[in-house]
Amino acid sequence: MQNLSTCLWFDTQALDAAKFYVGVFPNSRIVDTTYYLEGAPAPAGTVLTVQFLLDGTEYLALNGGPVFKFTPAISMVAYIDTQREIDLIWERLCEGGQPGNCGWLTDRYGVSWQIVPRPMLEMLRAADKQAAQRAFSAMMKMTKLDLPTLRRAFEGR
Repeated sequence: MQNLSTCLWFDTQALDAAKFYVGVFPNSRIVDTTYYLEGAPAPAGTVLTVQFLLDGTEYLALNGGPVFKFTPAISMVAYIDTQREIDLIWERLCEGGQPGNCGWLTDRYGVSWQIVPRPMLEMLRAADKQAAQRAFSAMMKMTKLDLPTLRRAFEGR
């Protein structure tokens, strides 16, 4: 068990969301589920929390009721290596959700995600600031990020 984890507050969809997420990312699984007991604000026996791993990182999903909603002020970041991975993760997370700008999307549960290609980060960190700026400017015009287009912009082609 990690010493630190992220808790995602859902109304009643914690288990559905956890199952969805572990189906999107490799090396992922549901670890444990707890249930409300008598005297709780939800009926006894309904899901309280779901502990799950996404690509080896632990998260907790909580069915806390409709009190809080997700906002893009907090987002999950998926670091991806290839365009194929970007395409697969993007398409899965967008199912029932909303694409955003610059590699951001909101999934069907209202959670914001950033799909960030590691090669793009290398471009943005490059010593050649003009090349980095071209890649950045190209990224700012995109919805789903496109590595070949970013690479061409970086190289000035």
